[in-house]
Amino acid sequence: MGGRAGTAPHTVVFVGRILEPEVSVLHHLAITVGWSALLLFFYETAWFFAGTLMGRNDVADVAWGLGPPLLAWWLAVYTRSLLVVPMAALVSVWGVRLTVHIARRDFAPGSTEDPRYAEWRQDWRFFVLRSYLQVYLLQGFFLLLVSAPLIVYAAAPEFADPVLWALGSAIFAVGFVVETVADRQLAEFLAERKNRGHVFDRGLWSWSRHPNYFGETLVWWGLAVIALAVPMGWLGLIGPVTITLLLLFVSGIPLAERHRAADPEWLAYKARTSAFLPLPPRER
Repeated sequence: MGGRAGTAPHTVVFVGRILEPEVSVLHHLAITVGWSALLLFFYETAWFFAGTLMGRNDVADVAWGLGPPLLAWWLAVYTRSLLVVPMAALVSVWGVRLTVHIARRDFAPGSTEDPRYAEWRQDWRFFVLRSYLQVYLLQGFFLLLVSAPLIVYAAAPEFADPVLWALGSAIFAVGFVVETVADRQLAEFLAERKNRGHVFDRGLWSWSRHPNYFGETLVWWGLAVIALAVPMGWLGLIGPVTITLLLLFVSGIPLAERHRAADPEWLAYKARTSAFLPLPPRER
């Protein structure tokens, strides 16, 4: 990046400050990543203590939705740039909606710990330490990776491109609507006691077994497209790639489906319905 109007010929303008030429873009971005990692470390540690006191590690699911908005608003303050605010607002819309949905689903009166976490509580040796490392700190690490578009964009928001903003926002909006509608459709189905244990195969769920996961990945691909305009913007692609791989192969689809392998109703649904991408149902 060369000099800009009003600055010395060989200075570099970055994150709202004028830097000496020996301070590279990559170096300053690394500093921003380091501070972001430290913030998420303390954030997840606080949730660890909360979960331990409550005896419920599923508070980590609530922490997931609130982490990126917290990070985004902190980045706006850290960079002292109002140009970061629109990105923070976008991710906050996603995060608050997801957090409210999870809280209503998992922490209704009389609810107990999510079966995944309850199973680990029984199986893990040194449960408290392992929970801190494998549930909370590991989640903090993945939050850092997924939030890559926010961090990269916040480092140099003055380079944002209106076309990429429009395209990324459109992708974000589609993903947000898909995720929201899918969650609502499933929640309404499960609210009927007679439906418990049965497969929901209507609406978006007739085209994809996990339309909510598909919508979530679109949200992060949209944010990454917005970040492409800034220097080193391609690093923001780490975010959507990470969340897509997690949902497809690690904590999303595999965990959601592993207990249904022997269910005939589920197997029939699986045979006719795409796992992830919304596609017309196959012939029954």
